[in-house]
Amino acid sequence: MEIQYFKQYSPALGRDMECKVYGHSGRPVLFIPCQDGRFVDFENFNMTDTWAPWIESGQVMVFSIDTIDKETWSNTSGDPYWRGQRHEQWIRYITDEMVPFMRAMVCERNGWSGTPGVITFGCSLGASHAANLFLRRPDLFDATIALSGIYTSEYGFGDYRDETVYNNSPVHYLANMPADHPYIQMYNQRKGVICVGQGAWEETSTTFRLKELFAEKGINLWVDIWGHDVNHDWPWWHKQVAYFLPYILGN
Repeated sequence: MEIQYFKQYSPALGRDMECKVYGHSGRPVLFIPCQDGRFVDFENFNMTDTWAPWIESGQVMVFSIDTIDKETWSNTSGDPYWRGQRHEQWIRYITDEMVPFMRAMVCERNGWSGTPGVITFGCSLGASHAANLFLRRPDLFDATIALSGIYTSEYGFGDYRDETVYNNSPVHYLANMPADHPYIQMYNQRKGVICVGQGAWEETSTTFRLKELFAEKGINLWVDIWGHDVNHDWPWWHKQVAYFLPYILGN
């Protein structure tokens, strides 16, 4: 498996950001680590092994990035306005810096032209971010696999919800999305999986709420609820990736 390391200055964040790229060709995948996680977590938690059949066959290139959750979602004693603005800077780092970087690399490796869509993938709070990116920017992201996420800003911000925090709270902004919003058609032209178990440490309420909202809005994304033996932990996320990835990559 080809692995590359990059350290690049992010104008959006005003600091260096690190990432690793796994694979030599294929569709771009953005991996967002769990809460407070680092770019090495894709490798350290053996996701490389689970994704290996698709990476080594040239179907995907996985770009694993850093979170800044310690400054934002996890810093619950900090000023919520500042934390929301800082999170939005991280969103811009992804949309304005990482996505063009990913597109340029996969186009060069595959001999493609144009602007290929990016698949987002994450577990736990990484799933929250992955789904939020997909739902906010279906023009950039054409698929998502979100495993065991929480899809409300209340997790990190409590009752505080200014416009920026609202825009990172899918259960709130989807509830207010008009039936004729162009994003609904875009969602339905893409593929998305939102999955949660019902075992230890899982939080199911916001996944069930997304399922309700998708039905109300006519959004045909796949919400899958697994059993009471399915815990909030890596062994289950490995099994879920192996189960869902053929659907995401299929024609």
